[in-house]
Amino acid sequence: MSIDLAISIARSGLQATQRALANASQNITNAETPGYTRKTGAAESRTAAGMPLGVRLGDARREVDQALLNERDSRGGEAAAAKVREGLLSGIEALQGPAGAGQTLGDAIAALQASLTSLRGAPQEGGLQRVALNAAREVATRFQDLAAGVADARQQAHDGMLREVAEVNSGLREVAQLTIAIRGDRSRGLSTADLEDRRDLALSKLSQSLPVQPLHQPDGGLVLLARGGFALPLEPEGDAITAASADLGESSFHGTGGDIPPIMLGGADITRQLGGGRLGEYVALRDATLPRYQAELDLAAATLATRFEQQGLRLFTGTAGQMPDTSLPYNDPASRQMGFARQIRLADAVAGNLALLRDGTHAVADTPGGATGFTPNPPDGPAGFATLLDRVITHSLGETVRPGVTWPPIASGGIGPDGSLSSPFIPPRAITDYAATLTGVQAADRAAATAALERAEGLKAGMEARFQRESGVDPDAEMAALIRLQNAYAANARVLNTAQQMWEQLQSIGR
Repeated sequence: MSIDLAISIARSGLQATQRALANASQNITNAETPGYTRKTGAAESRTAAGMPLGVRLGDARREVDQALLNERDSRGGEAAAAKVREGLLSGIEALQGPAGAGQTLGDAIAALQASLTSLRGAPQEGGLQRVALNAAREVATRFQDLAAGVADARQQAHDGMLREVAEVNSGLREVAQLTIAIRGDRSRGLSTADLEDRRDLALSKLSQSLPVQPLHQPDGGLVLLARGGFALPLEPEGDAITAASADLGESSFHGTGGDIPPIMLGGADITRQLGGGRLGEYVALRDATLPRYQAELDLAAATLATRFEQQGLRLFTGTAGQMPDTSLPYNDPASRQMGFARQIRLADAVAGNLALLRDGTHAVADTPGGATGFTPNPPDGPAGFATLLDRVITHSLGETVRPGVTWPPIASGGIGPDGSLSSPFIPPRAITDYAATLTGVQAADRAAATAALERAEGLKAGMEARFQRESGVDPDAEMAALIRLQNAYAANARVLNTAQQMWEQLQSIGR
């Protein structure tokens, strides 16, 4: 081996070590940078015709388990969706009041029953009549507050969906721009490791809004598939997905005949193909969970008003004094049930004449399978008239419409603005029990969302920790590598210095 070759080999060792030192320094510097992965360079021995030519350190590359990365992002999408669900459902649960505090809808109806029972002991007592009237007013207020809360949460879900559509479009544009840069650098033989880190970070953020399955191409390109099976276009400009704002009402729904604008991709409605992530969860809350809550409150309010009405006391009405018809389907406009929970209030006649709580507001004809006949107490009737109070306490707030005949079941299917939803429970016959069940089911939904959030965040944290172990930066290991590289650099420097001394000696001999 010539001295020139020895110098060249030592110089290549110094250059390779310098690049390795740069990689290690870069790793340490970016140890806490979001999305950054450890970079390494493979050393390659160089030879020609059997003669050694030194060493070359390859371009910086990543050590990433793509399957693990995809699983981590999937768990991130689940956690983001659960957080959205828990947040909106917690707000509704808060309106109900803490369990056991006597503030739920079921508690309010139970308090009305207790006040009517007390009035039964002294039907002519004006103070007790006032207590019963206030209890009835509190029931109506609870219905109104809860229905308004559900309506507000549903509007929040739609508005949140619009924000997530904007986030998805922004994420797709960022991924597209990075993919173009990656393909360009790869075609020129340049390292794309840092660009790939940035693209993975963008995909992770995108997956929180809309879970995606990235299919990597050999040239650095990317195909993105959504969970619904459709491909997402990667264009550096413009919006791939569109959606429109809307003010939602009780009758609003998405679908044929509905007034909620669809989420569009390339001219196709993908609203019902979305699943997972914040976007999918907002859609599910807006189109399924919250409309069901609304329908169940409407049914409870309509049933309560109708059952008092059928026993001879028009205690509750809608804003225009109308009564709902619970014998018709929920979404039939003629039933006037949809939105009734926001309209329910004390009947004007009863609010202006407390004695009607004792005497009744109208006569009832005896109907087979329905209520027994009833005649109101006349103005000059007995002050201790208790027939009406017996009827409403036993039947309006009980399980039977008349002795031995149960009330028709409260609807559990065919509910919602489009009639496509169903309650996840068998409705109790008594309205007090039905209201308590609604509170319990909603609390259980929130608890399930909290449990799902904790589970998803735990899994995500586990995946993240594993990913960091395999692909992240370990500062201690990098510092140890720096020491080894310093020793290697010093060794190559000594070889180079020795070769240079030999070369100088040869030159001096020649002179």
